[in-house]
Amino acid sequence: MITAAQLRAARALLGMDQRALAHAAQLSLPTIQRMEASEGVIRGTVDSLMKLVAAIEAAGVDLLNEGDTSLIGGRGVRLREAGVVKRARVPARARRSAGGKAPVLRGRDRST
Repeated sequence: MITAAQLRAARALLGMDQRALAHAAQLSLPTIQRMEASEGVIRGTVDSLMKLVAAIEAAGVDLLNEGDTSLIGGRGVRLREAGVVKRARVPARARRSAGGKAPVLRGRDRST
């Protein structure tokens, strides 16, 4: 399964416009536009979805479902569930000057 947000993010990572993705996936431009405009999981024919995912993966983007891990490594982007708090990664230099404690970032507040 691929969501419209994943599709837009994948295209952005690849620096592709909708027309280029349509060409790479051998789909029509209106099909790509319709997929990106949908909410949540993209709906379409199995053939169209397989072509889309194959084109994205062939271009170098791995699509991860919730809970998946990347087996081959590489840089990536993942959208966390809303409300999940993550400890900030603070360089060692900054930790030493802050007494060894790393600040905790909450939600969208990144000012700490």
